[in-house]
Amino acid sequence: MGLSHLGIFHTVIGVVAIIAAVGSLIKVGKIDLEKLGGKIYFYCTLTASLTALGLSSIKGINPGHILALLIVVLISVSYFLHVKKRGNNRSRFIENFFLSFSLFLSLIPTVNETFTRVPVGHPIATGPTDPLIGKTLLLLLILFIVGSVLQFRKQKRINKAI
Repeated sequence: MGLSHLGIFHTVIGVVAIIAAVGSLIKVGKIDLEKLGGKIYFYCTLTASLTALGLSSIKGINPGHILALLIVVLISVSYFLHVKKRGNNRSRFIENFFLSFSLFLSLIPTVNETFTRVPVGHPIATGPTDPLIGKTLLLLLILFIVGSVLQFRKQKRINKAI
């Protein structure tokens, strides 16, 4: 696959983060920073995003770096809201959305890199503009929107009950 040691580390940590997030979404309905899955997602995503800054096939800052920095901002704001705004139920809406959005943004390069590298020697996509990548990202966008609406509705019910 032609991955550097940093690339391998980044990939493994990123996969762990995505698995933790999906597990948390299935189990709890959100990426909950109070639970183990949410903590794993936060720390692994932070690590994967920061290591992404050291990965590039071209010199200088590229869209992948900007995406990684945006993800760091999203999860950092979510963490701040989780820790500092515990009694503020409105903050849960932003926290939930930002964590889910960070997962969606993480999946963009994940889909691209996976589809253009796997299986080794005969990847299922030819490049970032391959229609399969576009269709997969569209499906993930729809899932993100539907999931965000469901999270919003669930959080609204929780806030009313408190």
